Amino acid sequence: MTDPRRATPRTDQVLSDVRLVDAAARLGPGIVKDAVSGALESCRSGDIAPEDVADVAHASLPQAATGLRTVVNATGVVVHTNLGRAPLSPAAINALTLAAGTTDLELDLLTGQRGRRGRSALDALARAVPEAESVHVVNNGAAALALAAAVLASGKNIVIARGELVEIGDGFRIPELLESVGVTLREVGTTNRVRFSDYERAVDEGTGFVLKVHPSNFVVTGFTSTVSVQELSRLPARLVVDIGSGLLAARPRLPDEPNARDTLRDGADLVTASGDKLLGGPQCGLVLGTAELVERLRRHPLARALRVDKLTVAALEATLTGPPTPVAIALDADPTHLQLRAERIADQLAGVVKAEVVQSMAAVGGGGAPGVDLPSVAVAVSQRLAGLLRVGKPPVVGRLDGGCLLLDLIAVPAEQDALLTEAVRRAAADDRSDGDH
Repeated sequence: MTDPRRATPRTDQVLSDVRLVDAAARLGPGIVKDAVSGALESCRSGDIAPEDVADVAHASLPQAATGLRTVVNATGVVVHTNLGRAPLSPAAINALTLAAGTTDLELDLLTGQRGRRGRSALDALARAVPEAESVHVVNNGAAALALAAAVLASGKNIVIARGELVEIGDGFRIPELLESVGVTLREVGTTNRVRFSDYERAVDEGTGFVLKVHPSNFVVTGFTSTVSVQELSRLPARLVVDIGSGLLAARPRLPDEPNARDTLRDGADLVTASGDKLLGGPQCGLVLGTAELVERLRRHPLARALRVDKLTVAALEATLTGPPTPVAIALDADPTHLQLRAERIADQLAGVVKAEVVQSMAAVGGGGAPGVDLPSVAVAVSQRLAGLLRVGKPPVVGRLDGGCLLLDLIAVPAEQDALLTEAVRRAAADDRSDGDH
């Protein structure tokens, strides 16, 4: 028997394949060489034929020079933190491509002098929230709140309700975040109830500001009471409100979710929020409020450490000025339309795998509108396909429920239906293949 190692092609011979030459220019030579090395090893072990080495190497290459992979979000969670939160709009993606090159980020082309960094994005944010005298952007929502605390309350105390000392994910907690910049927390009320008089007694000459935090990832029900922004604005202290999810204006489907415009109208001096949740933009932290406070934050040395890059600036502006974002489209999805899509997908899977159209309840997710159910529709398939779909090309992530895998369509763009259908077909074929063994 001929030793397969003798017939294995040389590395340089495989790398000269025109497809791999093109891939090396696009992805980098290291990634392509690793793929070729893997294919050659398979050839030496007799798993693939020598003439198939270049094909196998090419097929194993990633889409891009990054470990990140495009995922179809069929979980029914619109803003899924583990899946990167808000998917960007086509306008924002185009803006990212433009910003990746050389831009006039801090140059006034008319005068040739240094210009205000990200001025057009800041102008777009100011137009979106006209109640704000001034606006600023930092690298995430937690950074916006930390900057406010460092500038306005370092060495002082922040008055906050006990029920608003929330954990914001991955073990990070609001109280620890605030204390890390040198402030002292003065907790008022109890876990479930707080009154205006509690705040009134706590505010004194040592108060940096009163902080109201929207508990955006949980709901407390039953014997509860809170104090509104309007009421808190009567206190003799600055009022900072962290609305969390980045909703700039009221949305009918989310009536209990605070938004920046109403919060400022109600008397908040400063509002902080995230940009990659309900706003549907890139990760960033929004700061909106009085001109005097925002300018103080902007000029503080810590602001430099928290500033956003040109890619974020571009994507944020396009999110604010462009067409509806994928998050907005999902939140406004018509269940009747989702039903028709699900029926088409189920029909296309007939004879391949058992697929049933079922009613579903989706969630906003991402620390926004907790407890709000969004009517949706899903395609139910065997839960055996869950793992196969997660490792497919592209990966598809669904939700296990009642012994089935639900592929909820609320956060799946309609243009991905064919992709989703084909992914289920491949997973079903792989499942049958595994069963044959």
